[in-house]
Amino acid sequence: MNAALDKVRPGIQADGGEVWLIKVENETAFVQMLGACGGCPASNFTLKGAIETIVTADVPEVKEVIQV
Repeated sequence: MNAALDKVRPGIQADGGEVWLIKVENETAFVQMLGACGGCPASNFTLKGAIETIVTADVPEVKEVIQV
């Protein structure tokens, strides 16, 4: 799971943000977006369009990623 997040981290960090895995439960990964991504209006697009896409492709047992 962390390896999948490592694929998206450089882009997120380039914009002044960070993403951390909190837990995986019932096919759902819970992440926390920090820094510039924490309050960014586009964070949901980043979450669903980039993070969830890569995580669900790399970690088949995860079906959804939710921000906490």
